Amino acid sequence: MKKILTFCLVLVGLNMYAQDDHNADHQLTVNIPAVALVDIEGGNITAAFTTGSTAEAGLALQAPANNTTTWLNYSSIKDGSTMKQVKVKADKLVPGLDIKVTAGADAGAGAGAVGTAVVGGVVLSTTDQALVTGIGSAYTGNGTSKGHNLTYSFELKSGSDYGNLEKKSHVITVTYTIAD
Repeated sequence: MKKILTFCLVLVGLNMYAQDDHNADHQLTVNIPAVALVDIEGGNITAAFTTGSTAEAGLALQAPANNTTTWLNYSSIKDGSTMKQVKVKADKLVPGLDIKVTAGADAGAGAGAVGTAVVGGVVLSTTDQALVTGIGSAYTGNGTSKGHNLTYSFELKSGSDYGNLEKKSHVITVTYTIAD
């Protein structure tokens, strides 16, 4: 009986020593989702053409001043090495008029690979066009004075295209999309 008890004590002692070591580890899983969110800050825009301060027969309409009250904000987490871009399009066009949108450089309120605005902007069309490219995992900040300042400019077409102008209030929906 004495031998069995001694043998049991030795086994218990060995088991206790083998349970812990000078280090231990476990796994931690971190899931980061792909993100593609875009927002426009600054509200709707109204552009009114005028005959100028001195209406004079024989002169064309005067385009409104450029509008810089709108800001493009976005958040992005890339999926692998594929970079994202923000594209822009209009649901319809105004005959006889070009509307151009230009994105300024990122205002610096966010972090990451915020992307680069297309130099010179784009004339709106009903087809998606890249406006900001090279967006990686980034965020611009939220609100006005954050992200990319958008400048809308308006140019009456010349030649026979000017003849397509009509007295009318045109409501255009401009859509911004962030995607791979």
